[in-house]
Amino acid sequence: MSSTLPRRLFVAGAAASALIVAACGQQAQQRNGIWAAGSSTVFPFATRVAENFGRNFPDGAPPRVEALGTGGGIQAFCQGLGPTTPDIANASRRLKASEFDQCAENGVTEIIEIKIGYDGLAIATARTGSDFVLEGGDLFLALAKEVPGPNGELIPNPNRTWAQVRAGLPDVRIQVYGPPPTSGTRDSWNELAMLHSAELVPALAALAESDPDRFESVAQTLREDGGWVDSGENDNAIVQTLTRTPGSVGVFGYSFLEENFGQVKPASVNGVFPTLETIASGDYPISRSMFIYVKKAHIGVTPGLQDFLIEFTSEAATGRGGYLQDRGMVPLPAEERAAQRAVAANLTVMSRPEE
Repeated sequence: MSSTLPRRLFVAGAAASALIVAACGQQAQQRNGIWAAGSSTVFPFATRVAENFGRNFPDGAPPRVEALGTGGGIQAFCQGLGPTTPDIANASRRLKASEFDQCAENGVTEIIEIKIGYDGLAIATARTGSDFVLEGGDLFLALAKEVPGPNGELIPNPNRTWAQVRAGLPDVRIQVYGPPPTSGTRDSWNELAMLHSAELVPALAALAESDPDRFESVAQTLREDGGWVDSGENDNAIVQTLTRTPGSVGVFGYSFLEENFGQVKPASVNGVFPTLETIASGDYPISRSMFIYVKKAHIGVTPGLQDFLIEFTSEAATGRGGYLQDRGMVPLPAEERAAQRAVAANLTVMSRPEE
C-alpha cells in the first residue's frame, strides 16, 4: 500500500484527536476501537454508521474509518490479525480469490462478507456544461488506449474530442477525471463500463471470439495521454475540478452525484440516467454492489465489533428510507437485507470466491 495515496480519515466522538495521532504512526498498543479501511465510495456510509454507533454505544473508543481505496483497504486487512491491522475492509467490489488467498497466507482464515447495498457509477459534468448522451461503444472509443483503426488493426487512440467519437456528442476535449488503479471504483469502471462498451464495438467482435484475454486487456487499458486522469480517492475533489474545467467529465459513485447535484449533472448511458430506482432495478448499466469484510477472529477482541455489524445491517441504516439511503445508498431488496442481517447476527464465514 503506497504511502503516497490520498487518504481520508474519520474518527467518531470526542477521542478523535488522540486516534488521529495514532493513525499517523504504527499502533504499538492494544486497540480498543473499531477500525475500518478501504473504499472511498463506502467511506461516507461507514462514517455515518460510525457516528450513529458512537452515540448508541458510548463505551470504548469511537470507530475509525479510513478511505484508502478498495485495493489499499483489502491489502491492509489481509496483512494479518491483531491491533495493527483493520477489523473491517470496506469494498466497492467483491473480494477476489487472490486476495482471499493472501489473507489466508497471513492467518486471516475466517472472513465474514456482508453486502450493504448498491451504488451506481455516475458519469458527470458541470451543470453549466453540455449534455452527454452516451451509448454503445462511446466510452471505449473515447477512453481506451488502443482502438480499431481503418483496417481493423489496433492503433493508439486518435480521438481528441467527443465529437470525433460519434457525431452528436459535444465538440469538447476528452478529459475524464476518475479513480486510480487502487480503487474498487476503478475495477468496477473497467468491468461495467469499459468492457461492456468494447463489446458493442463491431470491430472488436472477432478479437473477443479469437482471444478473450487479449480482448479484455484491450478493453480495460485506459489511455495515458491525458484523456483519462487518475484523480486519487477524493471524489469531492473531482466534483470541484469539473466546475473549474469546462467540458471535463468525472466518474464517481452515485452518492457523490446526489450530494453535489447543484453543481454537476449526469450523462445518460444507453438512454438511462442513474437514479435510486434505475440502479436498484439494474436498468442503469454501470451499477455495482458494496461490501464490508470482517475478521471473525476480531469478534470479542475488538469491543463492540459485532454490535457495529448489526447496526450497519439494521433497517434503520440500510433499509428503505434508512439513514444511509439519505446519503445516496441504494437499498437491497427486503429479502436480501434480511439475509445480510442474518450473516451479521450469526457471524457466517464466506467461502473462497471463484475468481
